[in-house]
Amino acid sequence: MAGRKNTTIDVLDPDPGGGSTGGTITAYLLHRAKPHLPPWLGVAGTGLAGALGNLRWADSAAAGAGLTLASVALTGATWWIGRNTTQQRRLHSAITVAAGSAWLTGACLAGPTAGPLDDLFLMGGPVVALSWNVRMVMRRNGDDPASGGGDKGLLEKVGLARAAIRATKVEPNRVTAQISVERGEQTNDDVSKVLPRLASALDLPTTALRFQPDPDSARRGELVIVPEDMLGEVVEYDGPSNLGGSIAEPLVIGRYDDGSPLVLWLPGDPELERNASHVLVAGGTGSGKGDAALNVMTEIVSRTDVNVWLSDPKSFQDFRPLLPALDWAEEGGAGTEAMVEALQAVIPARTRWLGAHRYRQWLPAAAQRQTDPAHSCRTDGTACGCEGMAFLVAWFEEAANTLRALGDDAFTGIAQEARSAGVSLVVSLQRPSYDQMSTSTRASLSSVIALGCDPRDEGFSLPERVLDAGAHPGAWGNRRPGYCYVVAPGIPEDRHAAPGRTRRFTTRSIDVMEELADWAAAHGAPVDPVTVKAAQATVGNAYTHRTRHTPDGPPAGSTVPQLQLVETEEDEEMTEGMWLDAEDDGIDPDADLPGDEPGDDAPLFGQDKGRKPKGKEARALLDQALVAFEEAGQMVVGPKDFSEWCEANNLSRPWVSGALREAALEGRLEPTSQTGRWRIVPVLAAA
Repeated sequence: MAGRKNTTIDVLDPDPGGGSTGGTITAYLLHRAKPHLPPWLGVAGTGLAGALGNLRWADSAAAGAGLTLASVALTGATWWIGRNTTQQRRLHSAITVAAGSAWLTGACLAGPTAGPLDDLFLMGGPVVALSWNVRMVMRRNGDDPASGGGDKGLLEKVGLARAAIRATKVEPNRVTAQISVERGEQTNDDVSKVLPRLASALDLPTTALRFQPDPDSARRGELVIVPEDMLGEVVEYDGPSNLGGSIAEPLVIGRYDDGSPLVLWLPGDPELERNASHVLVAGGTGSGKGDAALNVMTEIVSRTDVNVWLSDPKSFQDFRPLLPALDWAEEGGAGTEAMVEALQAVIPARTRWLGAHRYRQWLPAAAQRQTDPAHSCRTDGTACGCEGMAFLVAWFEEAANTLRALGDDAFTGIAQEARSAGVSLVVSLQRPSYDQMSTSTRASLSSVIALGCDPRDEGFSLPERVLDAGAHPGAWGNRRPGYCYVVAPGIPEDRHAAPGRTRRFTTRSIDVMEELADWAAAHGAPVDPVTVKAAQATVGNAYTHRTRHTPDGPPAGSTVPQLQLVETEEDEEMTEGMWLDAEDDGIDPDADLPGDEPGDDAPLFGQDKGRKPKGKEARALLDQALVAFEEAGQMVVGPKDFSEWCEANNLSRPWVSGALREAALEGRLEPTSQTGRWRIVPVLAAA
């Protein structure tokens, strides 16, 4: 590090001589003496050069002129070269060179022992060498390093002239220094504000510096400098870190800039006082948000005590190879509405089960059959033998789409209540601004993976304290895909502002993901009866008849509509066979259009189309429609979903709106969090 800028980072190197070379006293003394030898070697070399020069140039007038000019030139060059250093260092260097070159000139011409030259050498040489030794000692061990040497100039430039750098710790590609500012004059906020200028002085990117304030002091903190970006090398995904482990163990999603693993936890741990967490994955277009999500998802499905529900309006563009590992996957729309409604019912059911089995929060033991009397739901103190309850992850990809459809507070209740039920909510979107999700929901997402973004959006992704500590995702934008900051329970605070990078997913990773999905389908946790019963009672066929996907798409016999490409060379092929609409049979495509018919000028709007049935007929018609929706698995409906049904039965939409309200009063429908949308109560539950 010292080789990068010799007047800057060297203050942070407490041992410029390197590591110990042995275990003996002699080796230790040599090790400690090595940093102080260069000035003495310089003095000895000057004396030897004077003696050899005298043998060649003794009494030479031409040599005298040349040596004098060389001495002046060397002194001037030293002064010019030191223009970027501190005034003290520049003056010290120039005086040393001037004294040494003057003595060397005299020794070469008159001899090293002529007149006072020998005495000057014996007295002045050690003084010069010792002056540099003292300078080195003061720079490394002084009580106030900022008060002298090159470091004073550096700190003065950034506005911390009286700051003191005390204990330092040097690791490979990482320097940690304890820094304290002037008592009563400055605070830790002043250090945070000058980090960009300090990075400029050190000729480093702003993301290479971070400052962690001491929670017990307003003037002390820890400054971390990572001079070399070790994240530049792309690391491709090659498989999960802990196949077959528990979801309670850390999820490894990449690496930090010092090479250590980048990890994340979802469940809490009461022994470590770590809370369970929900996760926000945020990043602009091209920031690598998809790869970050895949890193987290592959780690999740590789564990044996977790189930996953996924909503992805992008038609599983990134997650398709992993679909066999998921319990429930929807592409958005009515399916996602049903998933949200199911979650709201599943959470209290799971909480009741955990409370009945004496779990204050979800633990890995809760996923196993309950054979421990300490976690029995019986009152007689014996083991109950109930089936276990796996952890549940509810993942909403491109959640901005879902939030626009369901409202910005769609996840508020889930986010506030799910953690105690062994449920983690994962929300992924580009810009987590407060006009897209409610402040209550955002506050409940305690973990965040913040990738590159617009500098103006940094405050939406990361807490202010992390930005003050030096985090700057806006500096990456979409130029550093995968670079991120991770703030989550269980991660030390000094790591929150440390940049990391997730692994890259390429086409070569697809085979690995497919193998992982097949493994998870065979070895993953079954869905517990409590979750199944609550979901079925709430959304019925939307969960019971959910489509189980494969990497090649929905299985045979699925009711999911399929898109087919038709290759035609002539338009006439669409007028016969399977492509012919029954209503168009008998129409001559070459015939002239008919003339005006009576009623063609009747207004299309402003009239109340359709009839308004009453009594038993009305109830029977609505029941038929609700049963049809329920059988199709669409458990959340509104007036707009009845458009085709109204046309087919010659009914008016105003009548449908009133009929839905009546059905809600009778218990066949339940209101959702979105105005005008109703959840169908399954027939068995309604009965």
